[in-house]
Amino acid sequence: MRFMMLMIPKGYETAEPDTMPDADAVAAMMKYNEALKEAGVLLSLDGLHPPSAGVRVSFAGGKPEVTEGPFPGATECLGGYWMIDVKSKEDAIAWAKRCPASENETIEIRQVFEMEEFPADVQEAAAGFADMQAETRQRRKA
Repeated sequence: MRFMMLMIPKGYETAEPDTMPDADAVAAMMKYNEALKEAGVLLSLDGLHPPSAGVRVSFAGGKPEVTEGPFPGATECLGGYWMIDVKSKEDAIAWAKRCPASENETIEIRQVFEMEEFPADVQEAAAGFADMQAETRQRRKA
């Protein structure tokens, strides 16, 4: 079962575009990341620039509209993520509990849909999705 663990740091929604993490916190997180890798459960991971360096594209009325960050009214945002492959939601929770997060950080855990979970018509509409995933994985390895 694949799960995405989403890091939600309080205050990151208003961080300046050039905000960088603390080196000691990164070193502790790298030990955690290495443990995920060594256990064979880590599929991918990345840290994200703050929202002030990003944009949102919304589609009100079917027309794309770009809004530059920071985003007014945002009370939380993503700081990074891990994609893991474990046997159960409980295993994902156990890994999240091991994270050396600070008191201002929360990890949200979300299970990734597997194609066989969808009804036949959705699977048919998504024909080629598995090939697309395989191609993108292959590109990352190259």
